[in-house]
Amino acid sequence: MNKLNNMQVFCRIVELGTFAAVAREMNLSAMMISKYMAQLEDSLGVALLNRTTRQISLTEAGEVYFHRSRQLMEDFSALEEHTSQLGGQVKGTLKISAPIDFGGLYMVSAIEAYQRQYPDVKVLMSLHNSQVNLSKGSFDLSILVTVDLALGVVARKIAETRLCTYASPSYLASYGKPEHIDQLSSHRCLLYIDTPHEDYWLFNTEAEEVKIKPNWHFASNNGRALCQAAVLGMGIVQAPELSIVRYVEEGKLVEILEDFRIPPLSIYATYLQRRFLPAKLTTFVDFMVKYFAELKHNEI
Repeated sequence: MNKLNNMQVFCRIVELGTFAAVAREMNLSAMMISKYMAQLEDSLGVALLNRTTRQISLTEAGEVYFHRSRQLMEDFSALEEHTSQLGGQVKGTLKISAPIDFGGLYMVSAIEAYQRQYPDVKVLMSLHNSQVNLSKGSFDLSILVTVDLALGVVARKIAETRLCTYASPSYLASYGKPEHIDQLSSHRCLLYIDTPHEDYWLFNTEAEEVKIKPNWHFASNNGRALCQAAVLGMGIVQAPELSIVRYVEEGKLVEILEDFRIPPLSIYATYLQRRFLPAKLTTFVDFMVKYFAELKHNEI
């Protein structure tokens, strides 16, 4: 069992990058983490890590041992969960990554409904707009709003949203309403940063996708901040409809350039394929598909 513990410590060092990070995660001292690594390397008779004052890297032997160890750790964890599920109880901690806006607006209510049905499942949700690497093991599930999916992941579509362009009535009264995307260069724009399409806006002309770099005056990685700026008349914003719908219903924002919308973006629940999929993961994904299908609007 000590070997298994040391193997787990080794895998987390590689995944998190530092001894200190693993010590914080496991609520242990960095000295104890070093002790576990020394025990593992002594038992194997080979160095697994190259250590410098600035970084840690894998030796050739460490590279081989890490990939096999991680698979063994995943199989062991999955086996434990699979066996416990034979008793009919779904439990454990589910770690989710989700986009800031979608997670804040929709996921909390969905998680609350899920936990009413599965009260023994704890959910840890991190909100950020960058796409996570599920193979690092920090998350079980990643919610993505995208047109492109990475290879090697299972993706279940849970909803759709349109990427639209909006402005406030006050802005349009002051600066005029652009009728064509070519006119955007003379307008003040509000840019959503840290998205898969970087600092470009996406449009569709004659069934062909066009990327335009807007003349932005305010930028943020937070959709709510950009919505507030648009409502205040600070400029034009392009964002998923799911982030804007309430402002449109209240008349604070209106859609423009409707004829140049790209096809709807899909919202996926993505996870790694495993030999044994834990019930906490499969039940959550199945629940999300059903939950969003039953919302008043299938396209959020």
